[in-house]
Amino acid sequence: MTTPTIAADEPLVRRHLAFGWWALLFFVILGLLLEALHGFKVDWYLGRAFETRRLLWRLAHAHGTLLAVLNLVFAFSASRLRGPALLRASRCLQAAAVALPLGFFGGGLAVDGGDPHPLIALVPLGALFLVAGVFLTARATLESEKSS
Repeated sequence: MTTPTIAADEPLVRRHLAFGWWALLFFVILGLLLEALHGFKVDWYLGRAFETRRLLWRLAHAHGTLLAVLNLVFAFSASRLRGPALLRASRCLQAAAVALPLGFFGGGLAVDGGDPHPLIALVPLGALFLVAGVFLTARATLESEKSS
């Protein structure tokens, strides 16, 4: 007996489609705001004393955008995969898409002498969620191969 695949209209798929598109919109707007700060030469963003802030906020934008797209890829993949690991993978990928960019952005909120804000501690946690989510999804591809 084979485990059925997740239908494209299942809540898991819909949740990742909605999450991915809304997150992508948010991070695209963040990128536009960062470009505006650069374009208007805002000192508290471009000033030499704020290099750490600028770097961390660009990392937040880049990671957030990438993870939003990864959630969309997961939505399209989940409808073709099988296995109990998918729900855990789903939760890990969404947690990574929140924790990683939030850690980078929060780290740049109050930079003290080049040292980021303590919210930067969310970055390694988000990275662990990301690795776990990708691993669990990869494992689900193997489970799908075995049962087909």
